[in-house]
Amino acid sequence: QSFKLLGFLDVKSVPCARESVLYGSLGSLVVGLGHFLATSRVRRSCDFAVGGFICTMLGYWFYCRYNLAQHRIRQRMLREGMRNKILFEGSSLDPSSKQTGNERSDS
Repeated sequence: QSFKLLGFLDVKSVPCARESVLYGSLGSLVVGLGHFLATSRVRRSCDFAVGGFICTMLGYWFYCRYNLAQHRIRQRMLREGMRNKILFEGSSLDPSSKQTGNERSDS
């Protein structure tokens, strides 16, 4: 059972979608209630709540997707480094076994 927001955004399988919707609804509650307590205008407060939902949801969506992309890049770099370490370990191309100039002149 998956929940589709607006008919196309599958909240269960799309990364960051669930958190964005939850933070957006919390943002809408805070903005709408805050505006209502400040002005006592119901219709205008509902408009502010919808705007708060959209802004909070999109803001957190971009923040989360940016962090997810950075995390994937770091994972890819780590995976390549580990693969290269295993591939070149013990060979002359191994960067951890490179000798300095002083060690070469002594032997």
